[in-house]
Amino acid sequence: MKYFLLFMLACASVSSYAQKFQATNIRKHIEFLASDEMEGRGTGSLGEIRSANYIADIFGELGLKPAGSDAGFFQPFQVKYSIEGNLHQVTGRNVAGFLDNGAKKTIVIGAHYDHLGKGFQGSSLSPDSRNKIHNGADDNASGTTGLLELARHFAKNNITEKHNYLFLAFSGEELGLLGSKHFTENPTIPLASVSCMVNMDMIGRLSDEKGIIVSGWGTSRVWGKLIPGLAKAQNLKYTVDSSGVGASDHTSFYLKDIPVVQFFTGGHSDYHKVSDDIERINFEGEAKILTIIAGLLENLEKETTDPQFVTAANPHTGNKTTDFKVTLGVMPDYSYSGKGLKIDGVSKARPAEKAGIQAGDIITRLAGKEITSIYDYMEVLGKHEKGEKVEAEFLRGSETKKVSVTF
Repeated sequence: MKYFLLFMLACASVSSYAQKFQATNIRKHIEFLASDEMEGRGTGSLGEIRSANYIADIFGELGLKPAGSDAGFFQPFQVKYSIEGNLHQVTGRNVAGFLDNGAKKTIVIGAHYDHLGKGFQGSSLSPDSRNKIHNGADDNASGTTGLLELARHFAKNNITEKHNYLFLAFSGEELGLLGSKHFTENPTIPLASVSCMVNMDMIGRLSDEKGIIVSGWGTSRVWGKLIPGLAKAQNLKYTVDSSGVGASDHTSFYLKDIPVVQFFTGGHSDYHKVSDDIERINFEGEAKILTIIAGLLENLEKETTDPQFVTAANPHTGNKTTDFKVTLGVMPDYSYSGKGLKIDGVSKARPAEKAGIQAGDIITRLAGKEITSIYDYMEVLGKHEKGEKVEAEFLRGSETKKVSVTF
């Protein structure tokens, strides 16, 4: 009987470790954050305030120390945005919880919790979107949920790690990475003490075909050392983007010479639309991704040195960022590893749709330049003005097509 009980206890222990992230917990958080009551979590809105309070309450229950302004969980900042020419000013709030392990170095774990509200902020892709709630279940209730579940895991694992952990929920991301920019310009802990930054943006739509997209791969060699084995253990396909600059909050940290890595399950037809709802979330898939991220953090604790920063320059533009005056209105397929820019989604009434470009097409030339990757595409955008006409060449299946595009 004694050996049987020991066996059962051992099995329970292994099962508990294997199931460290539960789909039921993930569903609970997303159901709250992406509910109609949160009204799309527009920056400075009542729904976003309720969401921020929800995050802060959980941080407090987990025993995290307030790491915002004035000894609280919140770091407020002012936001200005325009609606049909009228300027509005609101207060956004980052939410910051600190797991103090008495260490010299801190790992930042981040996700933005704001979304498009009722269609007046950011860039809704739904037609007639004004006054319609954009729940943003994947973008980014899924990433915020990951933040909360990782906070729970590390706060309750009865281990004192070699790093502290700063859990940051950013506001104002949809308006231009405003919350993370504000934090890195007004840090509540010394940036010199930050070892690296792990970001989660849209991790709720895992599919076997796409797997996960890992950005920031080139900002430190440690990501290539640790992530492949963790992904293999979860039987997940992955593709990588070397750049530390992208359309999410890890960019703000990379521009401060901090190694970054972002996890993303790819674009989809509900991106920035009122249809981004909980019914399409893969809860078990998100649990797998969180297992990989937790494993990455646990393995970083075993490294003898902190991640070493590498400048992951865009091979075509060096270490510069580019201001785009034009857009095609497409969502690239970040999981595509072939030559060209594969289109995952096309926005209504934007240049690509007007020219007849469709999801699944692969752009091979644009404005006379061969497009071998997203970087070639970005370089072309940076050289053109609104109203200019260019030729686009693309593959649709085995057929090559050419169209005129007006930016």
